[in-house]
Amino acid sequence: MDAPVLLWSGRSSARNFPANTYPFRASSHFLYFAGLPLDNVVIRLEAGRMELFMDDPTPSDRLWHGASFTRDRVAEQIGAAAAYPLYRLKSFAEGVATIPVQDAATRLQQSQLLNRMITPANALQGMDQELARAIVSLRLTHDAAAIGEMRQAAAVTVAAHRAGMQATRTAKTEAQIRAAMESVILSHNMTPAYSSIVTVHGEVLHNDRYHNPLQSGDLLLADVGAETELGWAADVTRTWPVSGQFSSTQRQIYEIVLAAHDVCIEKARSGVEYYDLHQMAATVMAAGLVDVGILRGRAEELVEQDAHTLFFPHGIGHLLGLDVHDMEDLGDLAGYEPGRHRSDRFGWCYLRLHRPLRPGMVVTIEPGFYQVPAILEDPDRRETYRDWVNWERLAEFADVRGIRIEDDVLITEAEPEVLTAALPTHPEAIEAWVSEI
Repeated sequence: MDAPVLLWSGRSSARNFPANTYPFRASSHFLYFAGLPLDNVVIRLEAGRMELFMDDPTPSDRLWHGASFTRDRVAEQIGAAAAYPLYRLKSFAEGVATIPVQDAATRLQQSQLLNRMITPANALQGMDQELARAIVSLRLTHDAAAIGEMRQAAAVTVAAHRAGMQATRTAKTEAQIRAAMESVILSHNMTPAYSSIVTVHGEVLHNDRYHNPLQSGDLLLADVGAETELGWAADVTRTWPVSGQFSSTQRQIYEIVLAAHDVCIEKARSGVEYYDLHQMAATVMAAGLVDVGILRGRAEELVEQDAHTLFFPHGIGHLLGLDVHDMEDLGDLAGYEPGRHRSDRFGWCYLRLHRPLRPGMVVTIEPGFYQVPAILEDPDRRETYRDWVNWERLAEFADVRGIRIEDDVLITEAEPEVLTAALPTHPEAIEAWVSEI
């Protein structure tokens, strides 16, 4: 970057009155360069030099929130060459590039200070877009320190999933499983990296409700990941039987999803196109559904006709890092190689990553099978695929609402490393963990 850069951490936002705020989460772009989750702080970067803009804590701050670091102490910690109070920021704001933060109050402050409209992060222009591209080039791959943080997040996430499986023996509702899992994350002084999905309605892809009772024939889908104190995330999904034993139909579909999961991880090597992994998962899923009699035809032709999207409507995964969908605030700038664009085909349009894999990338691999009423009951789709789907046979799998298996995979110069490998995926091991005393 030839232009200087200002990056804001952002501020906490009020839930209902000013003193009652949502948990604060610093902007990931700020975190990447500053390294500390600081509230209401700005850094300026130019020619390898960092300057800090931050107000010292007031007596009122110390009264209500206790002792905190001074501006000079923070500057020392993050390696800033100079430190100033926030009111000095205006005199350093000429011709700078920036990235808008998530909270509206800080975005307004950014526009006012820079005396120009700050476009949304997914539609940046000019030098702000140039800055975003530069940040993407840095954040696409991770150094040893970042990977170390993600290993910590992965380890705590594995422990959380084990607690969830063990809690299933006595839990009565989804909320109790969620509580068991998130308590492990909180006990390690971490936070959930995203709103946990813990549900017997696995067909609702981003389910955020936890009131449903657990019944013996249900599958429970848990998509739960930890985030370290410095903001690095894990993202893991497991699906297990509430009874501790998969039914015959549940196990058949589970093994199809697992086959797609395993082959994609095996092929996740440097230089491989992530798009090809998605196509591979779709083909394996289609072939498996043919084998159990749900789909008719050749797997490759079914994928060409998008028949697999009836049951696997999302992409195979995404980038992982400081954001659980890393840098997705920038739209497709990070996820898509320059010159590539999202497909307009259903299912394929939800692919979040369309780049060749590189050493140091961390990606998720997360195939799934879902019976989504909005898809399967759509008259147009039923007509389009009337000869491809055995609807009578599908009805025999009514106890499979949704299954997803997701792991975090580090791309290396050789074989991929599954950061979450300590969490089992094979059905016998899953059953053993759920039934463990």
